[in-house]
Amino acid sequence: MSTTTTIDPGELRKALGSFATGVTIITARGEDGAPAGLTVNSFNSVSLNPPLVLWSLANSATCLPAFKAAKYWAVHVLASDQDELSRRFARSGGDKFAGLEIETSASEVPLLKGCMARFLCRTASQHQGGDHVIFIGEVLEFDRTESAPLVFHRGRYAHATTRDPAEPKPRAAHLAGSFSEDFVGYLLGRSHFRFFAQIRPFLEAEGLSDMEFYVLSALTLKPLLSGDQITEGMAGVLDERRHAALDTLVARGLARLQPDGYELTPRGREAALNLIAAAKGIESQVLERLGPSDSTVLKSLLNRLLTAIDNHNPDAL
Repeated sequence: MSTTTTIDPGELRKALGSFATGVTIITARGEDGAPAGLTVNSFNSVSLNPPLVLWSLANSATCLPAFKAAKYWAVHVLASDQDELSRRFARSGGDKFAGLEIETSASEVPLLKGCMARFLCRTASQHQGGDHVIFIGEVLEFDRTESAPLVFHRGRYAHATTRDPAEPKPRAAHLAGSFSEDFVGYLLGRSHFRFFAQIRPFLEAEGLSDMEFYVLSALTLKPLLSGDQITEGMAGVLDERRHAALDTLVARGLARLQPDGYELTPRGREAALNLIAAAKGIESQVLERLGPSDSTVLKSLLNRLLTAIDNHNPDAL
């Protein structure tokens, strides 16, 4: 372990980055009335009674005078979809509030919208701590939502997810250590099978196969799609059976062939939208059981997985 006489600041920064943190934006109103704000991940709780929080700001920060003079300031805990907002307030210079729809507290502090939590604070004390000033504030008001948090780890934005203590246990004792219980292909396949089994009764009521539903839903993406566009856009989803599926949809009056491609008929569009709505309803129920944080993580990881394994067509529909 490094001693204080041999510590390299760059390496220390990397080591400290191993500690995953939430991401916040601190805002205040400067003495000149201009809004001030910056991205901070040093936010932390100090006490619940009295309600105190803290954060720190570098001595070199251009906005330091505004925060040192501010009697009130607000902490915004960012949600998982606010990484661009975090980047905006992490940059130096420029009007960071330009184009943003903000609220204003009774104490004139600018408040950002869409955050996971917000804390309006009154400065309780300020302390010099090395190359930073530590601000301690008393929480006067706060609000929160059930959205997923934005996380920062090792210099990158990340997602946080919960862990169920029962999660690592196999479904049955004799399956402990089995190939299938820990095989990505099996987990994905079983998840798809169980998820799609809830949609299939709606397809059967419409007299559609899985492939016909895929083609029908693909045709809702653009007013007119050529056969090549359908093949290219749904690569990895539609196989050679798409031709038979297209013929069936045309024969049933759900789609029609035009000189430049295929389009949905009014009846086909209505059937497609009804089926998609049913599928979305089932998706909402599943994601509600997962919770907002895990739902965000799941979608992010699936998109990353597709990027990692689908080299056929990065521009799929």
